This record gives sequence, C-alpha cells and structure tokens, in this order.
Amino acid sequence: ADIVEFRLRMVQLQEQIDAWLAGTELNVEAFTVSVTDLLVDGGAFDIFAIALHYDDRVVKFLPVFLYGHGVTGCVEVSLCIDGKVIPQCRLFMRVGTNTHWACTSKGALSLPNRMFDEDAFFEMVDGLLS
Repeated sequence: ADIVEFRLRMVQLQEQIDAWLAGTELNVEAFTVSVTDLLVDGGAFDIFAIALHYDDRVVKFLPVFLYGHGVTGCVEVSLCIDGKVIPQCRLFMRVGTNTHWACTSKGALSLPNRMFDEDAFFEMVDGLLS
C-alpha cells in the first residue's frame, strides 16, 4: 500500500510542479527509476522521478527510499550543472502524523519541519534559474 501511495504522490507532485511552472520556460520531464525496498530482501520497485530542464541545467527529484529515519518516502532534490550533482534538499512523503510533503535543507540532520509548498519549491529551483 505504501508503494502505491508513493507512486501516486510522485505523480501528484509532478502535476503540482507543472501547475507552479505554467507559463515559464522550464521543461518538466518524468522518467522511471528503481528504488530498493529495504524491508523486502532483494526487493525493488519502479517509480516516477521528475527532472526540470533549463538550458544546460537540471533539477532532479529522485525517489531514494521508502522507509527509513522515521519517515515514509524520501525524494532527493539535486541541481545538476556541468556534470556536477549538487544536493539541494530532501522531500519526505510522511513524517509521523504529517501526510503532506515536508522538506529539509541540504545537509540537515534532523527530521523535516517545513511543509513543501510553492515558496519552498521556488527557493529550491533558484539555482536552476540563476
């Protein structure tokens, strides 16, 4: 059930990003990645990832794990420039009783405490546009 929810939430995230970017020059691409399920021996599942393209820069939203560190569903957000991958933040599908996407800044060691909303999104992709 959590895998199904994670897949659905990634589709909804892409739809939300599409809405936020309406009328801009950013191109949104969905592609499939494989995520290891640490609770199932040798288990893995396919899920959509998201890439935002602008000129030669890309921001990728890559699902990295389903369970861990007290959260369900983790997405690594990275800025890719000239072959370098620069982590920006992580999004978490569920943290405790919070069912909305929550985010942490890059390098944060604590559980996320910020809701992922339009303001957080545009702060995150600022490096793509700069």
